[in-house]
Amino acid sequence: MEKPTKEGSVSSFGALMVSTASRVGTGNIIGVSTAICIGGYGAVFWMWIIAILGCSSAFVESTLAQIYKKKDEKGDSYGGPAYYIQAVLKKRWIGVLFCVFLILTYAVGYNLLASYNLQSTFIAFSFYGPKTPFLIGAILAVLFTVCVMGGGKRLTQITGVLVPVMGIMYVAVSLVVIVMNIHILPYVFQRIITDAFDFRAIFGGFSSSALMYGIKRGLYSNEAGMGSAPNAAATADVSHPVKQGLVQMVSVYIDTILICSATALMCLCSGVAPTEALAGAPYVQASLQQALSDFGPVFIAISMALFAFTTLLGNYYYCEGCIKYILKRSPSHRFMVLFQLLAAFIVFLGATVNMELAWNTADLLMAILVLINMPVILKLHNIAINALNDYNRQRKTGANPVFHASDIGLKEKVDFWN
Repeated sequence: MEKPTKEGSVSSFGALMVSTASRVGTGNIIGVSTAICIGGYGAVFWMWIIAILGCSSAFVESTLAQIYKKKDEKGDSYGGPAYYIQAVLKKRWIGVLFCVFLILTYAVGYNLLASYNLQSTFIAFSFYGPKTPFLIGAILAVLFTVCVMGGGKRLTQITGVLVPVMGIMYVAVSLVVIVMNIHILPYVFQRIITDAFDFRAIFGGFSSSALMYGIKRGLYSNEAGMGSAPNAAATADVSHPVKQGLVQMVSVYIDTILICSATALMCLCSGVAPTEALAGAPYVQASLQQALSDFGPVFIAISMALFAFTTLLGNYYYCEGCIKYILKRSPSHRFMVLFQLLAAFIVFLGATVNMELAWNTADLLMAILVLINMPVILKLHNIAINALNDYNRQRKTGANPVFHASDIGLKEKVDFWN
């Protein structure tokens, strides 16, 4: 991946890790488990389809964020959907609406759910009691506060280390379980495909079908098309916007095709049958208990702690840029401290709520955000396609692609690419 040209700028890899930190989280474990237990084997197939479709939307939104990114007083870049909405559509109110719902979705809905999912993994341990969720919530809130008060640069440093490490460890253990039960794998793939196209079951109970749960949990996991990752993509220092658009596509594959598949195949190959009573953390823990004995639940608890924590940090990172857009200026230090404390309180609260409230809140806010962002992507996709054609043209000559706004006839004023 390309190194930044300006010292201290966010690298392409750093921006990828921030977006991957938000994407790769509790949804990759608890979300997949819930989808399989309620929607059945076929939910895995529809997760894969959402990932494939999501790659294109991830490319378009991240490329647009790079083209229309803004320059701050230090010369660094920032941006996201709100900025390309205002630049091209000339409708700031839509940008403000998007920012409001992104903050609600990530600082409230997703962080509430990430905190709940983490504490739910400890139910399997003997020390879990009525006060345990409050204790876990308090510890998580304190650690969250310490990190976010360190600023965006610290967030990229933390996630840049944790995300690759936890991802590699998790996939490695998943592969061990799959290999231990390799004789079951052909049957698992057969059930995934056949159940995915059991249309009688799908239309007989649509809200709890493999199709619906595959779409909901797939979208919750990879976030493609929601407009979140472009906020991180805009901060990267690259020579051509398409480079970061292509990099952000990788994040979707890492999340769904690699890590979600690892969870699904690990659980389904364990020999433990998915049931609605096991939905969530219990199914994953029962599967690993079966395959790896007492090491399994401990490993899942540690994995969830890392997944949830980096998710919380990545989610918060997106909110800072949206606040700046809404206020039309950098918020005061006092305002940000209050926001950080409120975000930390929501993290604490999430550990104490019930499962239905956590999931329903996240699903509702996620749906609204998609309904705002996807029509914008569809309307502006030609700009990203023109940039891709420019990138490919330069690549064919053997040159390192460098972008100029005039090369694709861009009419809107941009802070970079002139």
